Amino acid sequence: MQKDESTTARQPPRTPWSKGKLIGAKPPLRAKHVWSIRTKLRVEGRTRDLAMFNLAIDSKLRGCDVVSLRVEDVAPHGQAVDRATVRQKKTGQPVRFELTEQTREAVDTYIRTAGKKVGQFLFVGRRDPEGAISTRQYARLVSQWVAGIGLDQRQPDFQHTVRTVVFSRAYERPR
Repeated sequence: MQKDESTTARQPPRTPWSKGKLIGAKPPLRAKHVWSIRTKLRVEGRTRDLAMFNLAIDSKLRGCDVVSLRVEDVAPHGQAVDRATVRQKKTGQPVRFELTEQTREAVDTYIRTAGKKVGQFLFVGRRDPEGAISTRQYARLVSQWVAGIGLDQRQPDFQHTVRTVVFSRAYERPR
């Protein structure tokens, strides 16, 4: 069996896919970034986004769980509650979390302006007014929030932010 000359000829080395890219765990958002995003969303009057952002920070839930929240999960009687319990999709475990005063205000304002009723998804998508917002759309919103305060969307990791922001430090004003 003869070897083909084209297969034995040396091929130029390929460039690695990770050359020049930052790989690995991304740093979480800092408390001052969280406050910047909150302030920007409040000033722009984006009540849905503010409620979603505050709920994500307070609850420490994964994105798929945040987008699948229903009105009765956080406001069973039309008003946001102090503490809520949600069952995680991935683990099936119930997660109990406390809603801060500003989160309750944001959720109440959003429910009132959007005319939400018990039984509906809290955050609905564009295609299906009865269905929940997609996790992909949620990821786009997070990227917009991060870019809106002048950070590179690929740098901070929102999921790690939600997990690692210490409760007391997340709500103190930056100096």
